[in-house]
Amino acid sequence: MAEPNFKNRTLYHGDNLDFLRGMNSETVHLIATDPPFNKNRDFHATPDSLAKGARFRDRWSWERDVHEEWVDSIKDDWPAVWSVIEAARAAYGDDMAAFLCWLGVRVMEMRRVLRQDGSLYLHIDHTAHAYVKGLLDAIFGWKCFQNEVVWCYREAINSRKRWNRKHDTILFYTKSPKNWIFNADEVLQPHSDTTIKKYRYEDEKGKYRLMGRGLVNSPIRSKRDVSKEWEQNHPELVYRQYLRKGTYPVDYWMIDIINQNAKERTGYPTQKPLALYERIIKASSNEGDFVLDPFCGCATTPVAAERLGRRWVGMDIWDGAKDIVLVRLEKEGLARPDSEHGLMFPHDVHYTTKPPTRTDDNAMAAPSFRLKIQRPIEAWEKIAHKGMVHILMQAQGTEGGVICGGCGRVLEKEFMELDHITPKSDRGANHILNRILLCRPCNRRKRDNLTLRGLLRANKKAKWMKDEDMAKMAQSYATDKAEWVRGCFDTEECQDLIAGKDSLL
Repeated sequence: MAEPNFKNRTLYHGDNLDFLRGMNSETVHLIATDPPFNKNRDFHATPDSLAKGARFRDRWSWERDVHEEWVDSIKDDWPAVWSVIEAARAAYGDDMAAFLCWLGVRVMEMRRVLRQDGSLYLHIDHTAHAYVKGLLDAIFGWKCFQNEVVWCYREAINSRKRWNRKHDTILFYTKSPKNWIFNADEVLQPHSDTTIKKYRYEDEKGKYRLMGRGLVNSPIRSKRDVSKEWEQNHPELVYRQYLRKGTYPVDYWMIDIINQNAKERTGYPTQKPLALYERIIKASSNEGDFVLDPFCGCATTPVAAERLGRRWVGMDIWDGAKDIVLVRLEKEGLARPDSEHGLMFPHDVHYTTKPPTRTDDNAMAAPSFRLKIQRPIEAWEKIAHKGMVHILMQAQGTEGGVICGGCGRVLEKEFMELDHITPKSDRGANHILNRILLCRPCNRRKRDNLTLRGLLRANKKAKWMKDEDMAKMAQSYATDKAEWVRGCFDTEECQDLIAGKDSLL
């Protein structure tokens, strides 16, 4: 397990994806975060509040917010995630697909930096809950899903058209399906008055009630049959049930929202109560553990972690994040003012805009992000999916359509999909020399299990092979064109081809 390459009480200012990619793997015990929800609106802080000037856009566009690098890496290394994104696009629209793509590449890195016994709590509401749940299942695996915590709160009731929405959801996932930190005794819930009344006796250990063993020969028929004398003379037939400090926690929490007069209120548009995040931190981390919030906003997670004796790292793109962290820590009595040096802390709060430098094996959430061989990557190796499709459309194109490299069928370009010649599971590279266009049935049969040669055998066995000679010819043309691209990458002709100016698209 790698050592952390970041300090306690660090606040990173900027895009959290860069900072997450710079963190060593398996160094964080708990991630508790409240990302955007794709609510299709803009948020602004309350004027003249502590968070004055804070605002963020919760609207998403495929053209504006999604990088081609993300799409390529998800398609190559996380096909299940891509399926969730495509399903969201079909069911909801491009904005939800863009949001999931943007969030997905960050969640992949969050999973990587979690320790094997670590946990993720991701706050979401009804807008994107179903799609984000599918996204997390695809990244963490459904066996690592532990709870859907429902945070219920009281607020003004103003809808006469539907049930008023008065809850959010917190999705709880663990890195491992078998081993994680959970301190149930730290988050016990109070007993009801009815339960407490049942425990009528008390000794130095606390309140208790007398319980019959239920033995066949026991004269005990009810608790009224148990006297002090009987208890002393027949200890084997009677035992004491002591009242625990509370009941074990359930997955719905009644915690009030922050009202206008609350002491902890900062005016930040999406501020959450400290009590909410303190419960998460108590349950899923121990004192001294590292707690990370990649969307720390108005510093609720850092303040809650500091109060509970945890180490913390926060990330946010808002310019005022540093100031609000310092002010809130001072208000909580965790800092003291000093006329010469400003705020003095038990240990400094480290503020930086530079990502940490990896000191581990440089493993990345998406393998394609990692430099697999110790040499510079050449320009032709960085051609994106769209460019590779343009190249192969020309290479495998013929009169009437495109030749499938798996079965030899000539089909319209809409039926062709990009795949690897040598699969990723056999260390196949992602560049153009290892790519081929296949029809959808061939692509599904090949998946990440077969080489292209193995696909030909499987197609013949399944009687799907249309024309083996045509398939091999398509493979040969694709390889020749890829070699030409490698040698002529800097020429105008090659760049036009990559851009789609000389393809069938």
